[in-house]
Amino acid sequence: MGTVLDSHFLALTAIVTVGYQLFFFIITALLKFDKVTDFAGSTNFIIIAVLTLVLKGTWHFRQVVLTLLVVIWGLRLALFLLMRILNWGEDRRLDEMRSNLGKLAIFWTFQAVWVWTVSLPVTVVNASDRDPSLHAADIIGWIMWSVGMSVEATADQQKLIFKNSPENRGKWCNVGLWNYTRHPNYFGEIFLWWGIFVASAPVLKGAEWLVILGPVFLTLLLLFVSGIPLLEESADKKFGNVAAYRVYKKTTSPLIPLPPVVYGRLPSWLRTTFLFEFPFYSRNLPQEGLNWCRTGRAEGNDGLKMG
Repeated sequence: MGTVLDSHFLALTAIVTVGYQLFFFIITALLKFDKVTDFAGSTNFIIIAVLTLVLKGTWHFRQVVLTLLVVIWGLRLALFLLMRILNWGEDRRLDEMRSNLGKLAIFWTFQAVWVWTVSLPVTVVNASDRDPSLHAADIIGWIMWSVGMSVEATADQQKLIFKNSPENRGKWCNVGLWNYTRHPNYFGEIFLWWGIFVASAPVLKGAEWLVILGPVFLTLLLLFVSGIPLLEESADKKFGNVAAYRVYKKTTSPLIPLPPVVYGRLPSWLRTTFLFEFPFYSRNLPQEGLNWCRTGRAEGNDGLKMG
């Protein structure tokens, strides 16, 4: 069906993303209704993937598979996050933004950048005329996506069940995958998007390799900006004086799943260099010996907040 605005659909997807996010921003700003925030982000990925596939019209097997992977991921995440926010109430990330239009606009702008950038591998593959035969990279990428998707979905469900149980009120989640990593859902999301990039590699040529910015941007975002740092700060302030929580944090990997008995014995330099245990993740952790509690409970109504 040809190209629209540019041969790689970069301008088109940017316009569509900005328009879609602007629509939901207006709803949020005017109605003070922020329950659609995550839904808007997740479904935007689906729109970009399907739109570029249909507009190009070549329907190569690789294009169809990658689009389907994005649709499956986006639908599951969108429905899960929508049901969760409807059940839990308002989005706490926006507590300080509802009355500040400028901050709210920055948040939605950043969400648009996130969607467009992370979607780059699928956008460029769907816009390409090249259709090489299947490579090992395709299979490896699909396997990575499957593992990441399974980990993210499982972690989300485990956390939801944990938080909905009255007996766990005021506790942090350390069951299932959360016993092996403090943020299994983020590990799954990062891993699956790197898988999509790997599966797109056989098509890429020249400057198209810059689509690696997609998974790189996502990884840096979750490691240093709006993902792990915010949740670590929240948890440390809430549970930092609880001895059991401090043990959990000391023996549980922040991202990559590892048995606590293994992670807890690793030297700090190894954890920082290769396993992303950055010192600033604990900057809000109270010093040992200050009003410690000896139980697994702490004041508050819920555990860690998932992203």
